[in-house]
Amino acid sequence: MRRPAILSLLAATTALTLAFAAPTRAAEDAVVIPAPAVDAAPASGIQTAVIAGGCFWGVQGVFQHTAGVVNAVSGYAGGTKATADYQTVSSGRTGHAESVEIKYDPKKISYGKILQIYFSVAHDPTQLNRQGPDSGTQYRSAIFTTSDEQKKVAEAYIAQLNGAKVFSKPIVTKVGALEAFYPAEAYHQDYLTLHPNQPYIAYNDLPKVENLKKLFADNYIEKPTLVSASKATN
Repeated sequence: MRRPAILSLLAATTALTLAFAAPTRAAEDAVVIPAPAVDAAPASGIQTAVIAGGCFWGVQGVFQHTAGVVNAVSGYAGGTKATADYQTVSSGRTGHAESVEIKYDPKKISYGKILQIYFSVAHDPTQLNRQGPDSGTQYRSAIFTTSDEQKKVAEAYIAQLNGAKVFSKPIVTKVGALEAFYPAEAYHQDYLTLHPNQPYIAYNDLPKVENLKKLFADNYIEKPTLVSASKATN
């Protein structure tokens, strides 16, 4: 399933959203999982993590409510600059995955903790080339690493979680080096915050933020760190 139809029909669905209340569960339930046994070494300066887990609206929204994240940008990774636009990526033939680039302060949150939140509440890592109602390689589960250390941590954590059988099925998340990240169009940024009553967001994504609050209370912040605010301060 693709979401362009949802975008084009936003005006028509405005009235309908009043009938939708945020559900008590998301399309993918959160899973309580252990912290990674292997984590990145302490570091100074802002670090970068790039992850993909289905629709970037929800993944971005989760990490915008995560303490220690200084910016979370929706975008595309895995393909070329020439095809890094929403309409083309939606074909599923570009190599891109809808991704989120997370800039974070390692003194406040570790790379391993980001992955724990990613696997636990941001998406279901056992779904192959799909996530909830969306299907296609652009919705795949993937970690795009920016260093050998990130690769080591990610691969060790996947092995740890598979070994502990915390999920009912094996994790299908692919780990590979980041070649480039391309920010998505402006209308995709801060989407969860700007459209909380949109049915797709209400059903699939807002419960993920609620699960973050419940399962990772120490890492949760009520006020989201928005892309628009980051641009305004730069």
